[in-house]
Amino acid sequence: MLKVLENKVSEQGEGHSTLDEIAREGARRMLVEALHAEVADYVEQHRGERDEEGRALVVRNGRARKRSATVGSGTLEVEAPRVDDRRAGEHFTSRILPPYMRRSPKVAEVLPLLYLRGLSTGDFREALPVLLGEEATGLSPTAITRLVGQWEQEYTSFRKRDLSAEDYIYTWVDGVHFRVRLEEDRLCTLVVLGVRRDGTKELLAVEDGYRESAESWSSVLRDLKRRGMKAPLLAIGDGALGFWKAACDVWPETQEQRCWVHRLANVLDKLPKRLQAKAKRALHDIMNAETLEDAEEEIDQFAKEYGAKYPKAVESLQREQDALLAFFDFPAEHWKHIRSTNAIESSFATVRLRTRVTKGAGSRNRALVMAFKLLAMAEARWRKIDAPHLAESLALGARFKDGIQIKEDAKEAA
Repeated sequence: MLKVLENKVSEQGEGHSTLDEIAREGARRMLVEALHAEVADYVEQHRGERDEEGRALVVRNGRARKRSATVGSGTLEVEAPRVDDRRAGEHFTSRILPPYMRRSPKVAEVLPLLYLRGLSTGDFREALPVLLGEEATGLSPTAITRLVGQWEQEYTSFRKRDLSAEDYIYTWVDGVHFRVRLEEDRLCTLVVLGVRRDGTKELLAVEDGYRESAESWSSVLRDLKRRGMKAPLLAIGDGALGFWKAACDVWPETQEQRCWVHRLANVLDKLPKRLQAKAKRALHDIMNAETLEDAEEEIDQFAKEYGAKYPKAVESLQREQDALLAFFDFPAEHWKHIRSTNAIESSFATVRLRTRVTKGAGSRNRALVMAFKLLAMAEARWRKIDAPHLAESLALGARFKDGIQIKEDAKEAA
């Protein structure tokens, strides 16, 4: 239990033990308890292993030297317990606090986000101690510069890696815009995410583009193809992208799915505000229809109700209608994943790259590296799509109608 100590109050009425200090001390004690529990569990698991003289091969061995680790609540000083493991080829390594960890992964995630938002490496000296305490370790300007250099190497390797070993069922594509501090024009980052046949999501491309043009997208897709990536079954993106023209040349066999979130916004923007709530419900009825036929009937009904006064809204809804309703040819369990580009949008939501004007990173290359790093860190938290076994079925050639797999006739099966 935490022990509350009385402290003399300063003239300003503040105790020497501030709330932040109490929080850090509580975090430190919990970390120490977790480390001791981890060691105790490891020793208990191997209690029965003895040498020829009957002595235990795995025992506790005091404590390591005091070390500092920076976590979300600040910088903590701990003395981790040690283990003497005398078994051949075996060695105990803490999963909670590995030997060379100086900052938690959550703290590492803060760095590219702050840098992307315009904080220079020199500003970290003043900003981070406020967030993480005066003893914040491994976060000096020199360390930040070295870390950014490491991220650049990771990004270079990412752009060269071989993609021939995997089959990708779905891909999401989008262009994400943000400011570059030393450039007049905003950077357009072309992002491609894929779903492997086991249902796992994977970051495939983060490239510099020019206003999401067809030429820029063609360059991205050709590079993916050159590195062994096969065309996916379905690509999901906004209808305004130059991607679709590029995909016709590089991935002609890939089906197209327009993003419903973008389409809903475009349709509602062409209607007066007093009608938008009602129209939005009608649009959701189309998107959530049980069958393709039901969705087409709902679109016709929408056109009858709004077509006379608001033809542009109806035209926006009916534009490339087949691509808007392509998801009906895929498993119903996947519909919520493939009807929009939310997989990309949500990963950038924390920095609001589309809507908030910021100074941004210093150069286009650094901005690309930061965008890659943010997505790479988000990738570790991405969950598989629902019913991943159906992705495997699609890879093996299964066909679906209205979200339900089409059964082969007995003759065809024979």
